[in-house]
Amino acid sequence: MSTPLEFTANSPRAHLPFLFAAQAQKEVTVNEALARIDALLAPAVEGEATTPPSAPAEGESWIVAANPQGLWAGHAGELAFHCAGTWMFAAPTEGMTVFDRSAGANLRWLGTWQSLALPAAPAGGGTVDAEARTAIASLIAALRDAGLGV
Repeated sequence: MSTPLEFTANSPRAHLPFLFAAQAQKEVTVNEALARIDALLAPAVEGEATTPPSAPAEGESWIVAANPQGLWAGHAGELAFHCAGTWMFAAPTEGMTVFDRSAGANLRWLGTWQSLALPAAPAGGGTVDAEARTAIASLIAALRDAGLGV
């Protein structure tokens, strides 16, 4: 018989709470885990802010900007999502991508929130073949840097 697994209080990446044997009010733990999954499965944020909006909609998410104030103090760089009348927070993991509705673009966490850079368009040149090869190589390198290839 194999040795049973021993779990910590939360999962390592999304910090989903685990249930424990004989735990009272298991529904609270399960509901918190479901709320986190809902917010983090395909995250989309309204934008970046230092303070929470005055009347957030249920499920509304934001990136907490540097030097946050009020309820968001101490959560810089994290995702804040409004659920069940309160703010919950999730620390980003390396490579996490969110859609920023205000910018209409994806952001990726690489130590900080960064927008994906578009490659420069090729311009001019007398020798089309050599210029095209250089441009294509640059595009491939840029796509690789953006995480779109290996």
